[in-house]
Amino acid sequence: MVPVRRHPGRRQRRARLVPPAPRRAVRRTLPRGASHMIRPRPMSMCCLFVLAMVGLGPGRARAAAGDVLAHLCDDYWQGTLRANPTMATSLGDHHFDALLEDISPAGAEQERRRLEGLRAQLGTVGEAELSPADRVTRTALMLELENGLDNLACHAEDWVVDPLGGPQVSFMNLPDITVIVTPQHAADYVLRCRAMGPYLDQHIANLRRGLSTGRVAAHDQVRKVLEEVEALLAQPVETWALMSPLAAAHGDWPAGAAATFRRDLTAAVREVVKPAFTRYRDVLRASIMAAARPPAKAGLSFLPGGADDYRRQIRIQTSLDLTPDTLHQLGLEQVARFRHDLSELGQKALGTGDIATIQKRLRADTAMHFRTAAEVEAKAGDALARARAAIPNWFGILPKASCQVKVMGLYEAPNSTVAYYREPAEDGSRPGYYMINTYQSTTRPRYEAEALAFHESIPGHHLQIAIAQELTGLPEFRKHQGTTAFVEGWGLYGERLADEMGLYTSDLDRIGMLSYDAWRACRLVVDTGLHAMGWSRQQAIDYMKENSVLAENNIVNEVDRYLSWPGQALAYKVGQLEILKLRDEGRRRLGARFDIKGFHDAVLRNGAVPLPVLREQVEAYFAQMEAAK
Repeated sequence: MVPVRRHPGRRQRRARLVPPAPRRAVRRTLPRGASHMIRPRPMSMCCLFVLAMVGLGPGRARAAAGDVLAHLCDDYWQGTLRANPTMATSLGDHHFDALLEDISPAGAEQERRRLEGLRAQLGTVGEAELSPADRVTRTALMLELENGLDNLACHAEDWVVDPLGGPQVSFMNLPDITVIVTPQHAADYVLRCRAMGPYLDQHIANLRRGLSTGRVAAHDQVRKVLEEVEALLAQPVETWALMSPLAAAHGDWPAGAAATFRRDLTAAVREVVKPAFTRYRDVLRASIMAAARPPAKAGLSFLPGGADDYRRQIRIQTSLDLTPDTLHQLGLEQVARFRHDLSELGQKALGTGDIATIQKRLRADTAMHFRTAAEVEAKAGDALARARAAIPNWFGILPKASCQVKVMGLYEAPNSTVAYYREPAEDGSRPGYYMINTYQSTTRPRYEAEALAFHESIPGHHLQIAIAQELTGLPEFRKHQGTTAFVEGWGLYGERLADEMGLYTSDLDRIGMLSYDAWRACRLVVDTGLHAMGWSRQQAIDYMKENSVLAENNIVNEVDRYLSWPGQALAYKVGQLEILKLRDEGRRRLGARFDIKGFHDAVLRNGAVPLPVLREQVEAYFAQMEAAK
């Protein structure tokens, strides 16, 4: 669904192996001179730190070290916004609204130097000189810097063709994160659209470079993107989502300003964006498709350097040093547990404990599926409303930002996931959105809708991410960046927590909860199978059919997602299991004094920290509670 790179318009919080197509890929493209990166100042910052320490007592030295760390955090965050202008826009920072990410080799090299410089400066700030809170920030910042460098080392921009978040989707999402109130906002938006031509040309150049070194996307990823681009080009530009800002009247603008916006935006899309997508389509069709890896060799292990890339992604996504074999075995164990639980609940809800019979019934019975898109949307809204009403009994810290259900556009829905979350603008101009996929609604299972809503909205992503945004006393990067395993682990934890909160309306909906839990367990098996063990695409699809009750169209899109975003799918179960383990430890240590509100607040009050830091923070909370006896 976070950032070293991010897809514009599709707010996914954590880094993943994707080429920046504005980008959950994001980096930068447009007049390079217009996007000055904050240059690292290793000597000046190191000297500042040394001078600050000389002659100071422990208390003052700690304060001085904290000041140096705060400067580094600010340098990092401001540079990250400049390097990721569409992310800045999505957060409500409008300084870079005319820009796109720079995905050129020069841009990547500039970003590498920036991150390495900051890492060197951060290395001069010792943990012993910092307060406990600042030590957490130092650890989190070091992880962000190392993750960013690891992502750059993967050179994903040379080969990834992404049907879920590539430019054919992410560009069309830009109006959803763009605020156009003044003529200057409109002019910036037109400039950003004009930047799409150079961006796509650089994306083409990157793919050609990858082709020359044997690094090329898998066949089905290229096929799906071709279908999306061809569908886009077949539509009149007047109907493109990029043109949707023209629908606003802007009656308060000076005379002629709205007409100028209409003229300039239409010209940009017609004369720059559409021809660039035509060039992109032609290159995919003529060059990339012919060399694309067959479905039997779709994983990273079949790319030169792919094994190293996958190990990097495991570290980035989980914040832990885990091997593919360890994760694969964990997945197998969790899948076996699901089959036992499903058999018990199936007997209660469907009158049979036979797994194959349960799967067949859930997939084939039309009564188990929605009939219309309106039903999908209504079910999502109802689940969100009930969860919103229940959370004060389970959480002490509550977000101010609201969450709303929003339907995905047709330009992304056919090949997209079942749903995702888009975080609110920090300036309050936009709520959080629970983005739902209503495409082919008759294939969407009713029994999965509640678990999905609780994961993406409340008590899942919206609760955690909106709270993080609103925390005070934290550097900005900790409010908006962090560990995928924390964010997605919390979302998956939220699905199970919703059961304890009494939010599921029937045993059939609880089967949906089990199904989604099994889905994430299958991810551990399938992701490692594809990228480390030589599995074919079909082998991954077959495994998920056999060991989940997901609808077939969802399974196919999910497997293709894992091929586009290696390693990201590992984070869910790893994070959820750690949160559950901590909660169990708290119950053992505190007994009747264990407070679920206090536990949840202890987990959420530091932002999306690495899992080892989460453990330290929560164990410190337990110790504090024990000492208060």
